[in-house]
Amino acid sequence: MATATARHILVDSEDQCQQLKNEIEGGADFADVAKQHSTCPSGQRGGELGEFGPGMMVKEFDAVVFSADLNKVEGPVKTQFGYHLLEVTSRND
Repeated sequence: MATATARHILVDSEDQCQQLKNEIEGGADFADVAKQHSTCPSGQRGGELGEFGPGMMVKEFDAVVFSADLNKVEGPVKTQFGYHLLEVTSRND
């Protein structure tokens, strides 16, 4: 079974999500941005979600995590929880 590890940042607005993505792409540390801005409890761990398989996260999340390039910030991705920036840190297909 495929598994992946990823980290994310969850915020309430698409605009804020895009601003944070721009900061990270400009050199800001993903984990630091997650700790400062993410509304998810994982933010305190730098956005780390640990290892999971398909179907363990919402479908919008899975679609990105199991197809995106590794170590590249993806998003904004809208889910029922808000807007996410995602970074896939490893994947075993």
